[in-house]
Amino acid sequence: MSIDFTKEIRVSKHFRNTWLRKWEWDINDLRSALLKVRIEKVGTTKFEAYIRSKKGGKKIIFAYNGDEIFIIKGAEGT
Repeated sequence: MSIDFTKEIRVSKHFRNTWLRKWEWDINDLRSALLKVRIEKVGTTKFEAYIRSKKGGKKIIFAYNGDEIFIIKGAEGT
């Protein structure tokens, strides 16, 4: 299944209140980051995106059902 990142992106309340604020991102930053990263399928509709930067790594877990991308949660590492 190929992911269409032009579809609507919705985020969970937890992801919005913690990770988007901490990373100082908005939906457009999130979309552009997802276009450039390694993505692994971990379930029937669940995916993990791994983002590497100078400040460390980020992991975003999202679900894609063909109509929208729903960001479930994020994580941060070194």
